This record gives sequence, C-alpha cells and structure tokens, in this order.
Amino acid sequence: MSPVAAAPDEDRAGVQRFIAGMTERHGFDPVALQTLLETARYRQTIVDAMNRPYEDKSWRDYRALFHTPERIDAGVAFWRDHAETLTRAETLFGVPPEIVVAILGVETSYGRHLGAHRVLDALTTLGFSYPKRADFFRGELESFLLLSREEGLDPGKILGSYAGALGKPQFISSSYRAYAVDFDGDGRRDLWHSDPDVIGSVANYFKLHGWRPGEPVAFPAELTASLPDGLDIAENTPLKPNRTAGDWRDAGIDWRASIAPSTPASLIRLAGPTDEYWIGLDNFYVITRYNHSNLYAMAVLQLSEEIRARHVGER
Repeated sequence: MSPVAAAPDEDRAGVQRFIAGMTERHGFDPVALQTLLETARYRQTIVDAMNRPYEDKSWRDYRALFHTPERIDAGVAFWRDHAETLTRAETLFGVPPEIVVAILGVETSYGRHLGAHRVLDALTTLGFSYPKRADFFRGELESFLLLSREEGLDPGKILGSYAGALGKPQFISSSYRAYAVDFDGDGRRDLWHSDPDVIGSVANYFKLHGWRPGEPVAFPAELTASLPDGLDIAENTPLKPNRTAGDWRDAGIDWRASIAPSTPASLIRLAGPTDEYWIGLDNFYVITRYNHSNLYAMAVLQLSEEIRARHVGER
C-alpha cells in the first residue's frame, strides 16, 4: 500500500522525497515515517472545501455566519470566565481582550468546533494531491510532524480543520511552533485543553505580527465624490495601508473618527447590495495576518465590538 492511498494524481515520488528529506534534515526513522504515511487517506471532501472557502461569500452572508446572538453571548461568558488571564495577556502583549475572544469565537466558537478531519489526512491530501498549493502544505506536514515530536502528540490521532489547523485558535502547525506559548506554566503548549495557553498564544501571535497597543483598528467611511483613477482599494484581499488618512480625505473619503492626517491607512470596499467603505489602519492589517481576508478581519472586529459593549455593560 502506498502513502496517501487511493489519491488521484498522487505525487508518489514526492512522498518518497519527503520521507528522505525528513530523515536527512530532522533524523526521522524512514521506516516509521513510511508506516505512518501509509495510514494516511486521500479525502476528496478536503479538496472540495479548499475550492469553496467561506471567504468567497458576500460580506452580508459571511458576516451572518459569525455575528450571531449565540456567539456574542458565548464570547461575553468566555471573557467573564477568563478575565484575569485576558488582562494578563493584554499587559504582556498589548492585545485587548475583545480581539482575542473574537478570534476564538470566529475560529471555533470558543472551542466548540475544533475540526473533524484527521490532520494527517488533510496535510497529505493537500501536500501530495493538490498541486496549486502542494509546496505550502508539504511544509505544513513537515511542521506538523516536528510539532508532534516536540509536544509528545500522536500524529495519527489529531483532528483539525480541512486545511490542517489545530486547537481552539486554529493555528496551522508552523504557527503553533512559532507563536504558541506556555501561559499556564505547566511546561507544555496545549492549544486544545489549556485556555491560558490559547489566550496567550493568540495575543503573542498578534504582538509578533505588529499589533499597535491602544490604536484603533478600522472605522466606517463614505465617498463624497468619485474616486480619482489610480487608487488601490482593498476588497476581499488585504492591502497593507498604502496611503495616509490625509490622502484619502483629499481623494473624497469622509469619516467621523478622529485620526491624524499622517496615519497610514487603506480604503476597504465590502461589496454588497450597497457597498460598504471602511478605513483600515495597521491593526486591521494585522488581523488579516491571522487569515488573509478582509471579510475575516471585519467579522472579527465587529464581533469584538459587540462582545466588548456587552461585557462593559455587565460590569
């Protein structure tokens, strides 16, 4: 039986090169790794999911998936239950509690939905039978096997998303290795069972991606005139702030928030029956480093605002 059994267009030579590379670079036992990979199964449902991501939805439909009373209520409860840890994370990493909580709400509904796909199946399917992103997912398979060895995990039993994301914050394996922290002091980084580790790891991720403590994220804007030609407007795909707020004012964009004209900013258009325009700042772009989608970042922002308003109202 070959690794990734029954995979159409399976890169069998690539599987053997992968095993050889893991043996040479990281000292894996080639026989044991071959045996493990022979248990992997190609999953067409994973390929299908990759080809129809949530982020292809309209903003109205995408927002409706996450901005629900149940998710807001659960976020308020999560904050209440973990207030001390969230405050400690904000002190150390500079990331406000509502952002951390909203990330967990969007990703797994605070741990209720951790993924039903065997990660080994997901990463081998995508790494050896999904050519347009195979290099990336082979890298994640490498990271997953290293992570399993480092953290004492059984790589054949771990479940995650269709893209191989792990735990309550849905870190891919390379992010788990790079950004996860032991925030409860037990000597392990456990993103399934330790909420302190989960909270600290999300906050650390944002800090290391450039979160600016105390600064705003984004705010609504409106066009007061036709936009001049040549301006780059971000739609679903994120765009690093590419002009200043003053430039956007001069181009006919208006907003109510107070912000210095020199502040780096991007203009975001969320398409719908009536297009929405937003001014996105550096912190908005940082949220898109977690998931490279403006729809995702806006869903996190709006959920965080609702959770914070409810949490403050309860105090």
